[in-house]
Amino acid sequence: MGVWYMPPFELVQPRDLDGALRHLADWAADTKILAGGTDLLPSMRQRLFEPRYLLAVGRLSELRGIAWEGDWVRIGAAETLNAVAAHPQLVSAFPALTEAAAAVAAYNIRNMGTLGGNVCLDTRCHWYNQSYFWRKGIGFCLKKDGTVCHVAPGGRQCWAAYSGDTAAALMALEAQLRLVAPTGERLVPIRAFFLNDGQRRFVLRPDEVLTEVRIPRWMAGYQGRYFKYRIRQAVDYPLVGVAVLVRTSGPRVLDVRVGLTAVNPMPRYFDVPSEWLEEPPDVWVERVVEAVARLARPLKTSLLVGPAYRQHLVRVFVRRGLRSLLALSAAA
Repeated sequence: MGVWYMPPFELVQPRDLDGALRHLADWAADTKILAGGTDLLPSMRQRLFEPRYLLAVGRLSELRGIAWEGDWVRIGAAETLNAVAAHPQLVSAFPALTEAAAAVAAYNIRNMGTLGGNVCLDTRCHWYNQSYFWRKGIGFCLKKDGTVCHVAPGGRQCWAAYSGDTAAALMALEAQLRLVAPTGERLVPIRAFFLNDGQRRFVLRPDEVLTEVRIPRWMAGYQGRYFKYRIRQAVDYPLVGVAVLVRTSGPRVLDVRVGLTAVNPMPRYFDVPSEWLEEPPDVWVERVVEAVARLARPLKTSLLVGPAYRQHLVRVFVRRGLRSLLALSAAA
């Protein structure tokens, strides 16, 4: 069996969300959700996933649309990353999110990849994201088929890094996720969605579908930026991703938030204490830089860039983001 042949599967194409939920009621354990497929299908070719069914939800109307509804901005989980990045109202209201969406991979991939898929990305690691035969040669790893995490061989946890770009901005924006199952639905704050475990990843159950991302409308008052480091600018996942949000009133800084991705098994966030902002900007900016750097604990999930340099880049991006947004506010 050649390593690049897809494993056998059955494609299920429901006409609506109810049809998808009926399938999940019976076959959730044997099913993977397929939206854009830009991450899932290459992973299947590497035998990282071998589901019996692929449940295609990318064209379901219940997972599409971008709308301002009451206190929330609703973005369908199946909206493409290009649609999010180019939406005029989103660009104006949530620039950190649209910059993060525009930073994913390349244009043609963003035409297929979805916001929901980016949020639900699998964690990544040098020892995991390889062909079946490569992984077999090292005895596999704790995340898939093995018993040892090669990043931290003495431990019992998988340390593969979460690498979704948009999650950094959504964590800072306090987004909520609508999860729908055959038995009902629930709203989960994105800050409670992820788990600090490279294997379990998040609280999404096998019978649940992420249908929409909701952002509090009042977050539209924040300026924002997203910074990303990757090896190949055209296609690669982030090795460091930082979203910075600042809210000001005239010369006064009212609130600062930072979201962080690709340096831990889960994305992180840091809400700056309001009392810090009473200090001179040069002082509180450096306090924020060091506080966020302490949250970042990159391990050797990549052999291309070491943990120390990735942590250094966290400091660089946080400082760069804060200084650029403060300068923008001063010039307004």
